[in-house]
Amino acid sequence: MGVADVDLRTAEPGLLAWLSAGCHGEMGYMARHGLLRARPAELVPGTLRVITARMDYLPRATPPTWCQDEQARLDQPGEVVVSLYARGRDYHKVLRQRLQQLATRIEALVGPFGHRVFTDSAPVLEVELASRSGLGWRGKHTLALSRQGGSMAFLGELFVDLPLPLTASDSAHCGDCTACLSSCPTGAIVAPYRLDARRCISYLTIEHAGPIDPALRPLIGNRLYGCDDCQLACPWNKYAQRAMLPDFDARAPWSAPGLLPLWAWDEAAFLRHTEGSPIRRIGWARWRRNLAVVSGNALAAGLPADEALALRAALAQALETAEPQVGEHIAWALDCG
Repeated sequence: MGVADVDLRTAEPGLLAWLSAGCHGEMGYMARHGLLRARPAELVPGTLRVITARMDYLPRATPPTWCQDEQARLDQPGEVVVSLYARGRDYHKVLRQRLQQLATRIEALVGPFGHRVFTDSAPVLEVELASRSGLGWRGKHTLALSRQGGSMAFLGELFVDLPLPLTASDSAHCGDCTACLSSCPTGAIVAPYRLDARRCISYLTIEHAGPIDPALRPLIGNRLYGCDDCQLACPWNKYAQRAMLPDFDARAPWSAPGLLPLWAWDEAAFLRHTEGSPIRRIGWARWRRNLAVVSGNALAAGLPADEALALRAALAQALETAEPQVGEHIAWALDCG
């Protein structure tokens, strides 16, 4: 944990430039909130400090070879890949509860005080606050990096009206490395420290509600939900730590999911398997859209004949009842390979 000041004025020009360039894509809330994101004392009046928190999320059983293992899975067209952070319990719930417990413990020491808890749930410059409070620095992929734990961690904040002493910021340690830029499948990291969400696979498979650009579909590969490529390439993630909580252990469906079993789910099964998971937030239609894109890429990659035949049958069956947008992606998939 660390403690940051609420004066983020020096971060405002970069935020405005990013928004003006349209790099936020269809995330309209980014533009609506505007500079409120850089002004904690306006978001929560009376705020004097922000207590920042960082929580490691690699599943506890993650092997030492996890980076290589994950990269190898990207070359298995019959499998699908879900971002590591999403394989366990929804981090919003876990971190929010932990921060609320922290607030309760502070209140027991100092008496009632004004506070609000956030974790990726409000217009907050989380990486900026984390960097200023010494939890790490902003990597060239725009994520928070730590020498002790890389980038495989969640961030959360506790806004308080207490004049706590500030913790020192950390210096950047990316040096001349550009591994994250060159590893991005779609070229979404358009420059060091600048991400164009409109090309980012995490954005396309999670935030983006419309059809996925046909030119970008082949680049998604077998990534069904999110993308970890820039983190897998980052040398600092050799220091990534395992989670201390069982909440982030990988749930059964996400350990090594295959395409055909996932196509067999109906909406009720999707909701059942994603209960308490961040994956549920994309909804049934977006889930099927993503699954269609991954299926098309699997067929194009040259599945064994029997697997390809079974997958095409599953796609054809799904097409019969698909809504128009999902149907368009399924039709695209059937034309692949």
